[in-house]
Order: sequence, then C-alpha cells, then structure tokens
Amino acid sequence: MTANVDPHGVQWRRVSPRLVGVELVGGVITALVLGGIAAFLFSVDAPGWLPIVLGAAALIELVVTLVVVPRRVRAMGYQLRDDDLVFRRGIMWTRIVAVPYGRMQLVDITRGPVGRVLGLADLKLVTAAASASIQIPGLANADAEELRDRLVALAETRRAGL
Repeated sequence: MTANVDPHGVQWRRVSPRLVGVELVGGVITALVLGGIAAFLFSVDAPGWLPIVLGAAALIELVVTLVVVPRRVRAMGYQLRDDDLVFRRGIMWTRIVAVPYGRMQLVDITRGPVGRVLGLADLKLVTAAASASIQIPGLANADAEELRDRLVALAETRRAGL
C-alpha cells in the first residue's frame, strides 16, 4: 500500500526495534493511570457510569497500544539521498518528508529517560520552514551521533555552494 507513495529506488533504514519498548511504556502508563482513576472512583461510590467509562478507556488504550505501536515503529524509516534526507512514518496516513541538506539549520539529539535506559536517542532536524522539520525517533545512540555528524557535514558543503 505504501509503495505508491514511496520515492523510487529508496532503501529505507529502519529505526531501532527497541523503540517499541519506549512507546509501550508510555501507553501502559497512560492505561494504568486511567485504570487507577477508575478504581478510585469506583471505591468512593462515584456515579456508576464514570468508573466504567474510564475503565473502558484504559482497556482500549492498552489494546490499541499493544496492537498499533509495533506496526507504527516498523513503518518508520529514513534514507540519505544525494541531495536530501527523506523520512517516512505512518500506517494509515503515510507522511514522507524530504529535507534538502542545504536547508538544515540545526541537528539536535535528545534522549528521554526510557530511551536512555534502552540506548536510544531522537534526532531532530530544524529548517527555516517549520513544516519541513523532522524528528527521527528511536535511533541507537551511536547511529544518532554518526547521523548528526554526517548531516552537519553535508549541510555545510551544500551551503558553501550557494
């Protein structure tokens, strides 16, 4: 299905499968908070429908997280082409963004608490146009640093040619 929107001849580099763990932690925490609130409301005799709705929301959040997150992570990829970086994400609504190296203004690496434990980082590219900025989540730390250095070098060579 995504073959129709993929650029021709692109070999996608995938993000780390460990990103599934990071995303699952967030979804499970959300489900636990909703479930905890539902249990508390049930114990204090809140209106009967409110704990049921929150409990159902917790269950739906958990199921959706467990089903969707692995597929969403597998759908992410990036490619370094001759003149730009292409990033793809999305299952139902696929988004593909190409950022020319000469337009990159900032390449930043961030690490969240769960990502740090799993050895993952997010790489963010900032351009003058906010809509063309990209964040590539779930890169191994070494890969993120290597990609950042390579993108900075490519951006410098492209700007020098202006």
